[in-house]
Amino acid sequence: MAKLLIKVGNNRFIAQLEEEKAPLTCAAFKQLLPFKSRLVHARWSGESMWIPLGDFTLGVSYENHTSYPSKGQILFHPGGISETEILLPYGSCIFASKVGLLAGNHFLTIGEGFDELEKLGRDVLWEGAREIIFEAYAEGTNL
Repeated sequence: MAKLLIKVGNNRFIAQLEEEKAPLTCAAFKQLLPFKSRLVHARWSGESMWIPLGDFTLGVSYENHTSYPSKGQILFHPGGISETEILLPYGSCIFASKVGLLAGNHFLTIGEGFDELEKLGRDVLWEGAREIIFEAYAEGTNL
């Protein structure tokens, strides 16, 4: 079971790659590690943050996709009717954009650090964007 370490400021999260349900998305994303970007509050999706990726392509289509992720279920939207993006819900969420309902590949699930997501979401909403880094995680690594 492969895991990733997600760093946002002082927050540390450990997320499980959903390799059985989204193997192509997981394999392609792992090739990008370490992946660094900016995390901002989602405009249409409710209690969620997102990483806008514009016309970036990961080379995958839909797999294990949903429009209704739960807290901590990270989605990759491969683009098309809306820009490519990563969605990180911290509460109640319906994945949408200015063009309407979207679906994204559920490829990561946050386990450790889960209880800190809501505070991070509120901080991003009221204080602005944060740098986010996804890295490979090795068991026993100090956070």
